[in-house]
Amino acid sequence: MSSKSLGILYGVLGVVMFSSKAVMVKLAYAYDVDTLDLLMFRMLFSLPFYMIILFLTRKKTTKTEILQKDYAWLLLFGFVGYYLASYFDFLGLNYIKAGLERIILFVYPTIVVFLTWIIFKQRIGRVQRIAIAITYLGVLITFWNELDISGNQVLLGGFLVLLSAITYASYLVGSGWLIPKFGVLRFTCYAMIVSTFCIVIHYLISGHWKLMDYPWPVYIYGLAMAIFATLIPSFLVSASIQRLGASNFSILGSLGPISTILLAFVFLDEKLTIWQLLGMLIVIFGVTYLSVQEKKRAKG
Repeated sequence: MSSKSLGILYGVLGVVMFSSKAVMVKLAYAYDVDTLDLLMFRMLFSLPFYMIILFLTRKKTTKTEILQKDYAWLLLFGFVGYYLASYFDFLGLNYIKAGLERIILFVYPTIVVFLTWIIFKQRIGRVQRIAIAITYLGVLITFWNELDISGNQVLLGGFLVLLSAITYASYLVGSGWLIPKFGVLRFTCYAMIVSTFCIVIHYLISGHWKLMDYPWPVYIYGLAMAIFATLIPSFLVSASIQRLGASNFSILGSLGPISTILLAFVFLDEKLTIWQLLGMLIVIFGVTYLSVQEKKRAKG
């Protein structure tokens, strides 16, 4: 399998696993868990795994020299990508459904492409433009009935999730530049450790100190998020970005809303209509189009 094909496979798996987070958050909120507490569970349960992997890869060398400013950028993107983006997303899910969260969060591919064009002067190719247009059309059809945003709470939740999309897009652009310097494993571990440290600081300042007072399902959801919606997909996403670049990976993110709506249908009893099914097929077609074109370019 070519590097591009592996990148697409890793990206699809990573996006689908990350998308399960919204459903787990909504399930945990049924037990009146505090947003910051739930975020702490997610990061603290995953932290030991990142530290072990970082220790095992400590002697790995990279082809590119790592400068002090690279570590400074790493701190910034760790803060932005998995702390701010996660916190805004968790807050927003207090006010809106998991399906609507994903349609708002899906604006990040456009932001990634735009930032890549502005910062790195990277041209937006014809294949990328067509793939983005197809997948956006599919997502719009999928969530057409979800676009009723009446009510202040829904507006607040939507705004918070939009902030999450902007910060996550910034992380993706930065990671595409830093991953070749640090390597996939080390970069991901460093970024997640920085994020966890930020969350702990936040908790020390404004936490409610009720971490041990929740029923056992809350801890199960926290552990599941740590392993299946954080640890594994974080490495898959980094590996995909390394092979495809941030812009192409962001197009694969269109599968996230589709995955979320299917999971929400199964676990949260959210509705599934014929229009949503049609939209899913269009999104899958858009991602498949990108995959086929990338394979042709790799062979050519």
